[in-house]
Amino acid sequence: MDAILEKIMDEHTEHLLRLAYFYVKNRHAAEDIVQEVLIKFSQRDYEERGQLRAYLSTLTINQSKDYLKSWHYKKLLFQEKLFPLHGKKQRDELIAAEERSQIGAAILQLSLLYREPIILYYYEEMKIHEIAQLLGIAENTVKTRLRRAREALKPYLKQEEWEVLRHE
Repeated sequence: MDAILEKIMDEHTEHLLRLAYFYVKNRHAAEDIVQEVLIKFSQRDYEERGQLRAYLSTLTINQSKDYLKSWHYKKLLFQEKLFPLHGKKQRDELIAAEERSQIGAAILQLSLLYREPIILYYYEEMKIHEIAQLLGIAENTVKTRLRRAREALKPYLKQEEWEVLRHE
């Protein structure tokens, strides 16, 4: 069992870490979230049906949303507003490189409502019906949020021709 779990961790940790970071915008919190997800996964009886990546992504998304609702997160936000010098985050090379990219920084500026479908559609390469099922919303709602997210991204990315901004 340990070998299987270790293989799953090797294959999916980076993906889950990136996904959690897009939600919480904090490397340490994202690492904690992924760790919690992997602990929960190891304690459950998962029956393989070819959807392991989607299952782990769902667990990570839900854990990230729980973190954003938590008292601890709200307390950190309050402290950062009170003491802005203490709120500066240390960034490692992976995050610094990702934030340097224009598209990544622009996506992080979006509200969670629009960021979620963009990440799932472009980064996770999920289909619209899969996103709708994952988020528990109608397919047309996903399409609308994607369209509005693209429109919101246009001012940030107006100098470049990005695939995200093209009409489909």
